[in-house]
Amino acid sequence: MKHIVLGTAGHVDHGKTSLVKALTGIDTDRLKEEKERGITIELGFASLPLPGGLVLGIVDVPGHERFIKNMVAGASGVDLLVLVIAADEGVMPQTREHLHICTLLGIRKGLVALTKIDMVDEDWLSLVMDDVHEYLRETFLAEAPIVPVSAVTGAGLTDLVQALDILASEVGEKKDHGVFRLPVDRVFTMKGFGTVVTGTLVSGSISVGDDVEILPSRLKAKIRSIQVHNQTVDTAAAGQRTAINLQGVEKAAVERGEVMARPGTVEPSRRLDVALDYLASNGKVLKNRSLVRFHVGTKESIGRIILLDREEARPGEWVYGQIIFEEPPVVMTGDHFVIRSYSPITTIGGGVILDMLPRKHKRMQAAVSDEYRLLEEGTDEERVAAITERSGYEGISLVRLVMRTGLAENRLRKIIEAMLSARKAILLDSETLQIVSASVYASLQQQALQEVSAYHEKNPLREGMQKEELRMTIGDFINAKLFNKALKDLEKQEKLALERETVRLPGHRVHLQGELEAMKEKILTLYLQAGLSPPTVKEIYEQFPDRSKQVDSVRAILLREAILVKINEDLLYHRTILDKLQEDYRGLLVREGKATPVTFKEMTSLTRKFIIPLMEYFDQIKMTVRSGDHRILREKR
Repeated sequence: MKHIVLGTAGHVDHGKTSLVKALTGIDTDRLKEEKERGITIELGFASLPLPGGLVLGIVDVPGHERFIKNMVAGASGVDLLVLVIAADEGVMPQTREHLHICTLLGIRKGLVALTKIDMVDEDWLSLVMDDVHEYLRETFLAEAPIVPVSAVTGAGLTDLVQALDILASEVGEKKDHGVFRLPVDRVFTMKGFGTVVTGTLVSGSISVGDDVEILPSRLKAKIRSIQVHNQTVDTAAAGQRTAINLQGVEKAAVERGEVMARPGTVEPSRRLDVALDYLASNGKVLKNRSLVRFHVGTKESIGRIILLDREEARPGEWVYGQIIFEEPPVVMTGDHFVIRSYSPITTIGGGVILDMLPRKHKRMQAAVSDEYRLLEEGTDEERVAAITERSGYEGISLVRLVMRTGLAENRLRKIIEAMLSARKAILLDSETLQIVSASVYASLQQQALQEVSAYHEKNPLREGMQKEELRMTIGDFINAKLFNKALKDLEKQEKLALERETVRLPGHRVHLQGELEAMKEKILTLYLQAGLSPPTVKEIYEQFPDRSKQVDSVRAILLREAILVKINEDLLYHRTILDKLQEDYRGLLVREGKATPVTFKEMTSLTRKFIIPLMEYFDQIKMTVRSGDHRILREKR
């Protein structure tokens, strides 16, 4: 069954609350101040069974200009509008502002209830009807029924209910991406139950026992019970006015404007990409970086709007921009919003969210405007591709794609499958369906090749670049799995060579020439001449004043080529010398059956400075093994 929310709108004292009471028997003005002042201040709620079997959830909003903030909160989630216009006054300022707001929020079905007909004669009523028709001519209510009614006499109420029944049958199923979200519009406590929150369930469904998260405070809670139209139910679905009893949460911890969702499915947004309709009724331009009051769901946030392709927006223009917040709202791509000027406070525009987690954009860039246009007007596939590319090296998971496209999970699975099949995306994680744009992946590979090539040019004496150094050079934010996959694919294509933790171009080889070749020969001569008592690193440096970096590079090459062998940080041997020592040591072990530091000293005439590291080295290469205070040949053991 469809679930439809009916919202009222209209100027103060035009009879919205009286009309709801006449239709439902429910007085939605529940506050003492509302009774005393005779005006609606807070949102009111009721329900109306229709002849066709549907039950409308009703949100009654305040009409006074001081309470527009509350009106916008109530209009969020409305499917069907009753614009209330009093026959004795006709169209008034809040009539116009409320209709602007409803239009900006995407409401497209409704009718006009021409109230207080008991206070005017037939001629006046006819004139007002003509005026209302003329006013509505350029609005979404241009063809809507105008039903004259009186909450006092009951005249026209039956006609109104019948008209609502027909319109309700024409309202399509709510577009639902399946992510449970309930913007909180009221919080109270009930004796014996605890904290209760109410709101219009804008998408998804929720059941008793489910875990929820209240955002942006990130408070966790569990659903104890649910009511819809004052009836206890196990599950509530999109489009229903819902009251939820929360377990383990104090009333003071939750407030209007917060959003209830399942943990991990929605994120607060400090920056939004938006398409904005700057109303033609505005009397001045909207300047870049203007402060605005941003209304979405039941939340008002203060934000600064960045116009991306101009310095100011003129009345009646449709523009693209980013809105930046100090206190982030909780939204999803595709949500409608309203903006009001910071001061004086009036409704100046609204629109739709194109991306709820964008990066900062450069202004006055044609490519950025083209991307906005694609996000607004493109196919589902084009929008998913654009958001995936925007996600860069980090990639994007299925859950994030739901947030950033507003598309249902099952629809996105099909699009992702097609992208992977067409090699337009790279799969990083099959469990979360995390993907990276193929163009971003190609860019990463190209950058890796460029960085390695530049490294070779800058460090010709080094065999290659350390993998981690390469990743940090490109950007430490790069997904490690993506980085390793890119390198392995480049290796398969024979564009890179991977050797443990070193990366190099396949054709790169270290060639020493001129002074460096001479340095190499001199260093080798020093180690050969020194025999079993090789020079320290410091002593080598002293042979080449002010050239320690070149010495390090040459020594590193000799170590990679295994011409020099590293025993410890300060002890290196020429391979020829070490091989001869190894042969003599093996002979000693074969003859004596074992060796000790004393017998090693007798064989070599070395001091403990050399003996202990050398004996440990032969242990490490698994020629010998220690047994008590002596060594024996490992293979004989």
